[in-house]
Amino acid sequence: MNNPLPPHRIDAFRWEGPGYQAFVDHRGWLVALMNIESRFELAHIGQVERHNETDEVFVLTRGHGALFVDTDNSIQLVDMEPGVIYNVTRGTWHSVLGTHDASWLIVESSDTTGMNSEYRQLTGEELESLARQYPEWLKS
Repeated sequence: MNNPLPPHRIDAFRWEGPGYQAFVDHRGWLVALMNIESRFELAHIGQVERHNETDEVFVLTRGHGALFVDTDNSIQLVDMEPGVIYNVTRGTWHSVLGTHDASWLIVESSDTTGMNSEYRQLTGEELESLARQYPEWLKS
């Protein structure tokens, strides 16, 4: 017996709250929106995370944003361009910084959890390296 197709429709999602909100979980992939929250603002920067079993995709959709990673040798900051897909490969320490209106589209494996991810604080040396790379919009 054939499985009938689901009803034809378009689902639309918007997220205006702070932080991360997942919307679509399909065949192992999760699509979410993430708006600026205090941990992504310059005054609170310090924690990075890594996902040990999956990549994570970031697309800046609004505001100014920067993505930074620990390359094992140094901290590398990328001043994000809206609409560009940035893929952070599994096992890479990373985080974002943004303006008060920043928002990102996030795509990751739906089984990404605290059980297969790690979190740590940046060292003083890493924070200094990061500060040397701040784009102009972040300095003002």
